[in-house]
Amino acid sequence: MTDTGIEAAKRKAAIRAVEEHFSPDFSYVGIGSGTTIIYVVEAIKERSTNPNILFVPTGYQSRQVVTQAGLTPIAFDSLPEGKMLDVAFDGADEVDEDLNCIKGGGACLFQEKLVAERAKKFVCVADYRKDQPRLLSKWPTIPIEVAPISINTVLRSLRLLGSPNPHVRTGLLAKAGPLKTDQDFFIIDAPFPVLLTAKDTALGLGAGDGTDGKWEVERLSKEINQITGVLEVGLFCGLDGVQAEALRDQGLGKASVLGGQKPVAVYFGMQDGSVKVRTAKGGIN
Repeated sequence: MTDTGIEAAKRKAAIRAVEEHFSPDFSYVGIGSGTTIIYVVEAIKERSTNPNILFVPTGYQSRQVVTQAGLTPIAFDSLPEGKMLDVAFDGADEVDEDLNCIKGGGACLFQEKLVAERAKKFVCVADYRKDQPRLLSKWPTIPIEVAPISINTVLRSLRLLGSPNPHVRTGLLAKAGPLKTDQDFFIIDAPFPVLLTAKDTALGLGAGDGTDGKWEVERLSKEINQITGVLEVGLFCGLDGVQAEALRDQGLGKASVLGGQKPVAVYFGMQDGSVKVRTAKGGIN
């Protein structure tokens, strides 16, 4: 498929996602990073004339997209305490059958996760290339944001977890050194074997704890996050926003359970011009 065709697929997915999950009555909307999000902002602009909606971008690039569309961006830390985003739209580098995502190809994963967890629901928009049965099927590595001083420690720890060749991401010009995030941190890209879902481990397809070389998505995410020096890992897994809210309503959510990392729905723009929607309930249409 040509680049033009891929961009058309992204646009169609964005339009449908906005049609089904955005309302002009919203107060706060999260806006992620990447090329797909440009079409999301375009679709929002076409549907809304409400100047009072405030948009929370996940980085410099997305803030520029919001501003250029004539919408009003605010910093994440300007959100009133306890206020949830009505919705957050973002892309992904890869999505599996359970809606687990790899994000961070654009180096904004930390702020992307902050915004996703602060949203009542995270809606993912992507093209058909990102639709895979398991994570790391096509996308080669897991992005991890780390403090520069901890690079060697984190690289060693990742090798012990089974990553064969974790490496620090360089900028567009290698001679300029490692790429730096909006937090002035570095990104490590860590390859691993294809990741299992929770269903895979329940079926006995692997231990999921790395002892047999196979990791389950959520277990690996937690393990990497425990490494000193890691700010955040680009695996979006566990609860989604609706599930997290249900736990809070039942009094079961701990104080740390503000929201969910996983999307409630993913909109894939397909090669034939259609849009495939996968939802948290396992539906596909």
